[in-house]
Formats: sequence, C-alpha cells, structure tokens
Amino acid sequence: MGLMDRVAMPQPVKFILNWGRKYSLWVMNFGLACCAIELIATSTSVHDFIRLGVIPFAHGPRQADLLVVAGTLTDKMAPALKRVYDQIPDPKYVISFGSCSNCGGPYWDSYSVTKGVDQIVPVDVYVPGCPPRPEALLHGIIKLQEKIGKEDIREKWSGKLTQPAVTT
Repeated sequence: MGLMDRVAMPQPVKFILNWGRKYSLWVMNFGLACCAIELIATSTSVHDFIRLGVIPFAHGPRQADLLVVAGTLTDKMAPALKRVYDQIPDPKYVISFGSCSNCGGPYWDSYSVTKGVDQIVPVDVYVPGCPPRPEALLHGIIKLQEKIGKEDIREKWSGKLTQPAVTT
C-alpha cells in the first residue's frame, strides 16, 4: 500500500472532480426496442436533457461515459452489449431503462431473453416502466448525478462501488 492509497483526497478537489464528471456525461445509446423511442424523446427540445449536462449521443463507445440500455436484451445480443461496455473508458456508468432491460419485462419467461442487463454488465441506476416516460429517464439521470457527486473516484476505479441507485 503506497502513500497515495492512505492519503484522502481533499474535499474541495473531490467536489470539483465529481462536479465536472456528473455534469458532462456523454451517452452511448444501446436501444433495443420500444424504450429506445422514449430515450430519443428525452433528448428532444421538450425534455432536453442537455440542460442537465448530458450530451445525447457519443460518437462511439470510446467517447462515452454513460451507457443507457433501453429495451429487451436477448441472449444473442448480450455479447455485443458486453463488447460495447468494455470499450467505454473508466469511470463508466450504466442505466437500465425499462422493464425489459431491468428483468426481461413481459418476455422474462422466453428462452432467448436475458433476465436483466445486470447479468451482463454492472448497473448503476434502474428506471422502471413499460415503456418508461422521458421524465423517468431524467429522474434516473439526476439519481446517477447524485451518486457520482458522492463517490470517491479511487473506489469507483477499484470496483468497490457496485450498489445501484433504484428510481421509483
């Protein structure tokens, strides 16, 4: 254990770093079904999640901070989701958007549906609904920003922060 592992980050530095990270989230959209339309609606001028510091569409996974999985994840599509997640640089966050991505939704008993995105990638925020309204995604983003504001970046990079924030 080195000296930097024992020294706590000063609170003003931690606040500034977390403030910058939580208000500059680049979204990688992984839209799989009808929930993807609600995700796109959230980025329109009516709901405008840019005002929350969320840039709607990253050019690719290597420029993204936030992966939003919206829709039914099948077992055949799960390796592609894992590949996209692995390409996002740390620190990275995941929002599971909709009942299908949370637990399989109405298709949970199908042989080909993954029973939740959290079986493939760690999820930070769950947004329930079928399909969830754009306001629910905005609430989920605010919950994620609250979580980012409180975290210690060293703990995030070490993988110790795995508790999801569930929205209602």
